[in-house]
Amino acid sequence: MATWANLGLQDSSSPLMEQLNFFHDHTLLILTMITILVGYIMGMLMFNKFTNRYLLHGQTIEIIWTVLPAIILMFIAFPSLRLLYLMDEINTPSITLKSIGHQWYWSYEYSDFLNLEFDSYMVPTNELETNGFRLLDVDNRVVLPMNNQIRILVTATDVLHSWTVPSLGVKVDATPGRLNQINFLINRPGLFFGQCSEICGANHSFMPIVIESIPMNYFIKWITSMTN
Repeated sequence: MATWANLGLQDSSSPLMEQLNFFHDHTLLILTMITILVGYIMGMLMFNKFTNRYLLHGQTIEIIWTVLPAIILMFIAFPSLRLLYLMDEINTPSITLKSIGHQWYWSYEYSDFLNLEFDSYMVPTNELETNGFRLLDVDNRVVLPMNNQIRILVTATDVLHSWTVPSLGVKVDATPGRLNQINFLINRPGLFFGQCSEICGANHSFMPIVIESIPMNYFIKWITSMTN
């Protein structure tokens, strides 16, 4: 989860988010190089007094400053397109979870099991335990097994919402009358926090998401206790 001193992206908890982190650093390096080069050229133009009275045109330099940006854009575009296709790929999911956005809470249905569904509300500040996180903790967490392909089906019943968990690299719009899907794999145990990322009314800030990632054997025990 994000902390006060966290100025960058959150630590990745899925292979997809690792790739997004790498792409962010790759693009930032290219932007830094462009900024330094352009800044240096602007500085040289402003502070030197050299002129060329005979310069009417320069085909060579025009070719360079046309072709070079195109090549740089290709270095950004190809990794970006690869990531876009990776994010849309559905790799034989082990578990399907349906997430339904309401004003202002989330409902979850484990589609592979009978009668396993619940609502997830934010815990009010006056009911929060000492070790709880204000505006982030919920009364019913989403429990998912680690190291398994998971498919999330996202929709809404009233207005637009957005199911977002930054450390997993997941952000899906919840649209009434439409079913969106995305898949991910959680590669470590822990609690992962997210929030609705689409302005959806007065209490938009108060519908957090909490995912609890646990090993498969503990997940089976949890499913058994919930369905009995």
